[in-house]
Amino acid sequence: MEQNVQYDLKSLTLQELEEVIEELGEKKFRAKQIYGWIHQKLIQDLDEMVNVPKKLREQLKEKLGFSPIKELERLVSNIDGTSKFIFALQDGSVIESVLMKYKHGNSVCVSSQVGCRMGCRFCASTLDGLSRNLLPSEILDQIYYIQRATKERVSNIVLMGTGEPFDNYENVMRFLDLVTNENGLNLSQRNITISTCGLVPKIKQFADRKMQCNLAISLHSPTDEMRKELMPIAKRYTIDEILEACQYFFEQTGRRITFEYSLVAGVNDKPEHAKILTKRIKNLNCHVNLIPVNPIKERDYKQSNVDSIMEFKAMLERNHINATVRREMGRDIQAACGQLRRKYTKTN
Repeated sequence: MEQNVQYDLKSLTLQELEEVIEELGEKKFRAKQIYGWIHQKLIQDLDEMVNVPKKLREQLKEKLGFSPIKELERLVSNIDGTSKFIFALQDGSVIESVLMKYKHGNSVCVSSQVGCRMGCRFCASTLDGLSRNLLPSEILDQIYYIQRATKERVSNIVLMGTGEPFDNYENVMRFLDLVTNENGLNLSQRNITISTCGLVPKIKQFADRKMQCNLAISLHSPTDEMRKELMPIAKRYTIDEILEACQYFFEQTGRRITFEYSLVAGVNDKPEHAKILTKRIKNLNCHVNLIPVNPIKERDYKQSNVDSIMEFKAMLERNHINATVRREMGRDIQAACGQLRRKYTKTN
């Protein structure tokens, strides 16, 4: 367990839970029982563990705590059925999650922090800064709650909600280990995507774990100068440094990189931008996800028109770079990162 971090019951690995159970004078098999109740049956109250002694349940509540998140609000899109959840944490913090339903299964976009300190100018998540990191249990709970509420299995997870996952590295790694554990949800690593604005040392550190998760880089610009205007992190790490880290990730994992590129009208959506981007990434095993930027009232960015988007895509494809245009999900319910959470916290 990491030093100076106090984890709750749901954040413990099975081995750590076994140690706790033995410290309490109980037999080791109880740990697997409890772990199954939490991570397979997705209980919201320890008293649901009917085959676990009441005394042990009380000891666990006292020693570690068990506080599931609470749903404050849920909006469902009339356009595509996308659901946006607003959750309250134990300390009153508010986070958001999005459930997107596809033919291939249910995908949940989760938050990894309360707020964000990265400052990307087209993202509502950063407008009020970072409050705190989420515990592994608080990331898990977003998935567990949605799966329990819908009675449908979550098959894909995207860490692309509020927060920069690699800015909460240790807790996110523990979350990944828990959600892919065979004694829990047992989700395939290949069905998990982590999105980062480009924290180079953490990309390399994650690559060394050799997990089979997908890595998405929020690039959004073909040049360092333009990227500095859009994303403050560009003042710390250049695009060349990010691309070198991406190549390292591919070498360690064999996983193709996805570059997220939000198209802003008149800013980064011109043919010359596509040409520069092509030159920079053509030697990488990658895919470009073109995203019509979500307008937010605090910024004056406008979405590129369809012709500009398709011309940009075509130029990439002519140069043998795989590119897709992200399908907009839940636009009528403010499903862009941070939008609904910010509206909720400002009005409640």
